[in-house]
Amino acid sequence: MTAYTWISRMAIAACATLVLAASAQAQAVTAADVQRLQDAVFDASREVAAIRSSDAALATRLDTDLDEARDDVAYLRGKLRREGSVSRSEYDGVRQRIDDIRARASGAPASGGMATEPTPVRRPTSCGPLDVCVGQELDVRVQVPLNSDTANVEDRFEATTLVSFYNENNELIPAGSLMRGVVSGVDRAGRLDRKGRLSLSFDELIVRGRSYRIRATVTQAIESTGVKGEATKLGTGAGVGAILGGMLGGVKGAIAGVLIGGGGMMAATEGKDVQIPAGTVLRVRFDAPVTVGS
Repeated sequence: MTAYTWISRMAIAACATLVLAASAQAQAVTAADVQRLQDAVFDASREVAAIRSSDAALATRLDTDLDEARDDVAYLRGKLRREGSVSRSEYDGVRQRIDDIRARASGAPASGGMATEPTPVRRPTSCGPLDVCVGQELDVRVQVPLNSDTANVEDRFEATTLVSFYNENNELIPAGSLMRGVVSGVDRAGRLDRKGRLSLSFDELIVRGRSYRIRATVTQAIESTGVKGEATKLGTGAGVGAILGGMLGGVKGAIAGVLIGGGGMMAATEGKDVQIPAGTVLRVRFDAPVTVGS
């Protein structure tokens, strides 16, 4: 082998190595890629909200799919942080699901123009006297401040129920019961006046020392200065807004500068980051039924 041939082969090998490295780098999933998924979920939640008045059944089905997609994005973000890598196939799968949701919200065929089977309607399950049913809302007071500038995905926080919840004559959730939540998504405000976002969900309810797994999301954040009067009884299907108005002192309404979308995602509308002070009342909706008691 001549020196020229050897050098030529080495040059070809080096070029091949560079091409493979560039290809691998192009395929690598970055934090910016995951951020784009988060942005797509937020945009999808607004698109779904826009069709609720015209097609509530479809909006409800898409909300369920969005919750799952939101969980998938949080998983990818956590995996990228813990392990340093996410497979392209995982990323593409989540992106396709989000694209499908947005397509269905707009009335276009999903999955790249291919017709898909309609999502089956989930029929409501029976609600027994010891059940907190899907759609039931409770008001809870958060114990610590939450801020999209300082929070991290998977941070835990706690809140306490403001009123006792009854189903028929059964006190299922006494006032002061503990609900534990988790930060499921965070977008910090950045340059160019970008607005922060913060997603909260609840996954545990503790009643009389017993823990129950739940799935619940925030639908409203309410500013107040304290509680007045005696504890109020909340029954199944009762309007929590009326009860809240009767027992909170100094109610100022929704937290200024925060817009809440599907899945408990809060977006800043004033200022740069979402700020939820300690003591804020969060209205929480149960997205899955839970049986409390024996």
